[in-house]
Amino acid sequence: MTVPTEEQMEFRERVAKLKDFDETFELVKSVVLQKFRMHRAGLSLILQMMPSNLGAYHILGSNAIVMNSYLLAAVRKIAGSTEEYNSYMFMVLAHEYLHSLGIVDENTVRQMTFELCNWMLGDEHTATRMAKQDPSTIYPELRSLMQSQFSKDFQVVRNFDRKNQTYIQ
Repeated sequence: MTVPTEEQMEFRERVAKLKDFDETFELVKSVVLQKFRMHRAGLSLILQMMPSNLGAYHILGSNAIVMNSYLLAAVRKIAGSTEEYNSYMFMVLAHEYLHSLGIVDENTVRQMTFELCNWMLGDEHTATRMAKQDPSTIYPELRSLMQSQFSKDFQVVRNFDRKNQTYIQ
């Protein structure tokens, strides 16, 4: 076990105190910019029930990240703390944000997500452990979820990536 640096402790505290999707995404964009010098703006977040083996996806060439509302609710219920839930949300949004930057290779994005979480939070943090393997290694209960369909219903998350909204809604 490696002792977290002071900066990692500060990031851990920020993750623990995240309040919503937008705040989480602002942190994601900030640390991706710091670590990889990559940035883009103007993304939307959509919540949709989808098969339980899929956490989220980015529609290639679009401005949308679609997150699995079924898994999100399951993790919220199973997680031992708000920090754990926030860690899941952070890790998934970071992964999909990297895809939105034009990185289509899944293995490359997984490695970059792990490197980001490890650099930012340390190797023992929940987000880093999920990024290294899979959320079901932290929450084995997720393996027993049997959702296999995409729902036709979806919810667009309001006030997401709002720092980049300069137009009147």
